[in-house]
Amino acid sequence: MDISLNGLCTDASQLPCTHFDERPQQEVSLLVIHCISLPEGHFGTPYIDDLFCGRLNCDAHPSFASLEGVRVSAHCLIDRQGKVRQYVPFDKRAWHAGVSSYSGRERCNDFSIGIELEGTDKLPYTEQQYLALAKLTQALMEMYPKITKERIVGHSDIAPGRKTDPGEGFDWQHFFDLTFA
Repeated sequence: MDISLNGLCTDASQLPCTHFDERPQQEVSLLVIHCISLPEGHFGTPYIDDLFCGRLNCDAHPSFASLEGVRVSAHCLIDRQGKVRQYVPFDKRAWHAGVSSYSGRERCNDFSIGIELEGTDKLPYTEQQYLALAKLTQALMEMYPKITKERIVGHSDIAPGRKTDPGEGFDWQHFFDLTFA
């Protein structure tokens, strides 16, 4: 995978959204792994794209009621088949971390990239997702050298008690073996 100078992954489908803004003058130095499915446990629906692009019909499913008016995004989503969709250029600030802290620094969105995996906290992720995530991570580390193995975390690591993703279904060792082999 390659990343262009304007922050786009050349191997990703582009679905631009408006849920982002300019980064403050901070270097990208953290990669945050998330998971999402809408409704939870349902895969291959259009609802994740709709949420990140600000067009989710909250009447489409009872579980969406709490998402009314929510403005969130991620830089990319990796679906169950390992296909990558990009919503926000990497040089912009996506709204993925919420209230968060890493090594004493608040507002992780300011200096991080957020990658969503289509999944749940408890279900295993697919091999295609691990392979795509490893390739994307390698490209991101090349473009943003301050992202190191030690600076790749789960959402649960930067928002403990509030978030649990990517959850027990995520095999960190397998991901690191693929990424750093």
